Amino acid sequence: EIPVEREHEMTDISGNSQALSPWWRHSAILVMIAGFSVLSILTVLTYTNAPPIPEKAVDRAGNVVFTGADIQKGQEVFLKYGLMEHGTLWGHGAYLGPDYSAEYLHRLSEVTRDTIAVEKYGRPFAQLSSDEQSAASAQVRRVLKENRYQPASQTLLLTPGEVAAYRTQSEEWSQYFTRKDAAPGLPANYIKNPSELKALSAYFAWAAWACSANRPGKDYSYTNNWPYEPMVGNRPSAEAYVWSAMSLITLLGGLGLILFLFGKFDYLGWKGEGADAHMVHSAVTPLTLTPSQWATGWYFAIVALLFLAQSLLGGALAHYRVEPGAFYGIDIARFLPYTLARTWHLQLAIFWIATAWVGGGLFLAPWVGGSEPRGQKAGVYALLGALVVVVFGSLAGEYLGINDKLGQLWFWLGHQGSEYLDLGRFWQFLLAAGLLFWLVLMFRALRPAIKDPAKRELSSLFLYAAVAIPVFYLPALFYGPHSNFAVIDNWRFWIIHLWVEGFFELFATVLVAIMFHQMGVVSTKTATRLIYLDAILYLSGGIIGTGHHWYFTGQGTLNMGLAACFSALEVVPLTLLTLDAWDFIKLKNRQCSTCGHDLA
Repeated sequence: EIPVEREHEMTDISGNSQALSPWWRHSAILVMIAGFSVLSILTVLTYTNAPPIPEKAVDRAGNVVFTGADIQKGQEVFLKYGLMEHGTLWGHGAYLGPDYSAEYLHRLSEVTRDTIAVEKYGRPFAQLSSDEQSAASAQVRRVLKENRYQPASQTLLLTPGEVAAYRTQSEEWSQYFTRKDAAPGLPANYIKNPSELKALSAYFAWAAWACSANRPGKDYSYTNNWPYEPMVGNRPSAEAYVWSAMSLITLLGGLGLILFLFGKFDYLGWKGEGADAHMVHSAVTPLTLTPSQWATGWYFAIVALLFLAQSLLGGALAHYRVEPGAFYGIDIARFLPYTLARTWHLQLAIFWIATAWVGGGLFLAPWVGGSEPRGQKAGVYALLGALVVVVFGSLAGEYLGINDKLGQLWFWLGHQGSEYLDLGRFWQFLLAAGLLFWLVLMFRALRPAIKDPAKRELSSLFLYAAVAIPVFYLPALFYGPHSNFAVIDNWRFWIIHLWVEGFFELFATVLVAIMFHQMGVVSTKTATRLIYLDAILYLSGGIIGTGHHWYFTGQGTLNMGLAACFSALEVVPLTLLTLDAWDFIKLKNRQCSTCGHDLA
């Protein structure tokens, strides 16, 4: 093993070696157990609460209008062509295009209204008297709110208005995706296959039905009356008002409690044991970087390149807002449609952030462990090569996928279609394998410190935070192209909210704490306590609060109530950042007892 020359060793000048209370660790574990127990229950309920996909949708005469296979094929089309990176479904996705479910629902209400007017009064709706229009509008709300799905036969009975709307909109959506300048940011004939376009209309019809039809035994739809559409009676439910108010109460209560604790116990932040907890340093020796630490420099070079590419794509996306049909007169959508530009923009963001944390962990691990295992440099370079393959392979696959060049392999090698998780399943497996290999490299470097009782807790926390990165990426593999969209969106936000916004943030906290501990700015006890504190604050609201993304995606009101209250608590640690930053700034007033100079 290659020894790492340490810059200094630290001990409290008072000689205080009192260990951190085990209740910090116990509290963090209890928060995770409670949070993931509730989140797991909500996830299981997603499978039963999701809007059912009928085997067939029939008219009054029993004629099949579209089938469940058509709906499933339509979802494939929606995902394969990356339409979630153009518009939205149930409110989730991009915002250059329309919300397809809301747009279909609005047109459905208009066509149904006209159909009822002709059937009942023999005249178009515009020619009816005000009383007749009121009566027809009321009937539209009754008809579209009624749930005519028959679970025993898995059959959905469509009204004449719904049948007419499907036939009308099949033609309208075909024109939208084929006619030039009809869809902002997309080229003409973006989707060419007529059978795919027809199936896509069936998928939108099912999504709009879930938005309007009441859940069995309830007075609100499968999407909790989203979107707001008065023509079909979609207004905020009573539960939405109640839990909105309760979330505000929870927020105020949580802020009051945490500020009280922060004020009463003056050791929660970077101040450590107080003003008297100075550090003494042994003779300072120059820090010599190990071969693997030098190798991590390539990671940060790649981070810079990926960030630059993402920024350039961000400029193109911003221009699409101003000039959707061209880029300074150039028909850029022919080569870089909005769906592909936004896909690459989001994927590059995830890649450069992940690369930065992976590189940071590999850089600090030998420093913490005190030695570098043999072959660590080769492992670092091997992981770098795997990362390059995943990045460029997935980006190329996404290009080929949305151009329909991969056939049946579109889901595995092309564009998977879920916002933020666009890379194909094959590339996801490679990424997960790479993260597991990174974890092995981290463990090898940290193992000497974990064996040392004096360093065990802090180095173990470093390893646990690293373990969370590959573990909480695994939910990205728990669904397929034919999974109910409610299920897809559930697992999608396990990644977006927990992986990107939760455990990456916690890992960043650990990196900062480790760096300041190694620099002699804070003691082991303070660094460890800070990590536990941030874990408790982030995860107490963040785990169950993941459900605030699921208010309108096929979940029940149990999720609405829990998510509204717990997601409000996510503001608490953000509020404490101002106080924590002040403690952080005051570290510059600490002095090095060896050189006598300020640490600033």
